[in-house]
Amino acid sequence: MGIKTSAVVLGGLLVMATACGGSGSAKAGDGGRLKVVATTTQVADFARNIGGDHVTVTQILKPNVDPHDYEPSPADVQALAEADVVVENGVGLERWLDQTVKSAGFHGTLVDTSKGVTIRKGTGEEAAGDPHIWHNPKNAEVMSRDIAAAFEAEDPGGKAAYEANLASYTGKLDRLDSWIAGQIDTVPADRRKLVTNHDAFGYYIDRYHLTFVGSIIPSFDTSAELSGKQLSALTAKIKATGTKAIFSESSLPPKTAEAIGEQAGVKVEAGEDSLYGDTLGPAGSAGATYIDMERHNTTTIVTALKG
Repeated sequence: MGIKTSAVVLGGLLVMATACGGSGSAKAGDGGRLKVVATTTQVADFARNIGGDHVTVTQILKPNVDPHDYEPSPADVQALAEADVVVENGVGLERWLDQTVKSAGFHGTLVDTSKGVTIRKGTGEEAAGDPHIWHNPKNAEVMSRDIAAAFEAEDPGGKAAYEANLASYTGKLDRLDSWIAGQIDTVPADRRKLVTNHDAFGYYIDRYHLTFVGSIIPSFDTSAELSGKQLSALTAKIKATGTKAIFSESSLPPKTAEAIGEQAGVKVEAGEDSLYGDTLGPAGSAGATYIDMERHNTTTIVTALKG
């Protein structure tokens, strides 16, 4: 995974961003609301819940767009140039962000929502660690607190509203966490085994005490690939462990998962029953919000493993 945007394009975006000006007067031009740019679908959802009517959120990544392989657009740079606050996931997920922020001439508050989260270790190019921190609702609470603190610092007059919104949303996340744990507890212990499209669910697996059998893409990054030998080994491991299902993801093609499922003789959850891994779904889908996503994922996992 790398930054695809060429120096020529970034140079042009820099000229445009400079013309747009910095972020100092953004609030006055937006009815007093903070102008917030959020990178991923998840942190954008958190920002909306915490900010409420006090913020206007521009979301860079659209639903079902893979954040591991993204090229910023001129509109992204313009939004960054005009923002008061930029919210990122962190842990190396948005490798394109630093250069894009620099090109935009952004001088506001940059919020790394991974601050305070215990990061799972990575290897090689993933040395920063596993970036899929949101798949543990307790981490989502930390991320939301980071966002609230940044909003309060940038807009002290809205502190009471941000604190109230944070308290309300934290309560929802607590209830989500308890609900997921209860659902997983209904699955027999020897069936709590996951095979996924890529290694995106480590925080969920750790939180709810499942066993990770393997992933079709052996990496936190969706651009990695398994060799034929590794695919055969994964198929054999699925059979040997008695794993009941393979889970595809909404933002990734299910072809390889379906081929392995056929070889291993297990069900593949694909299509509408795919898991939401790196991205929320579009409005009206089962994964339209963070809470919707985690409920859908849990229902899909529990149903498949119990079946």
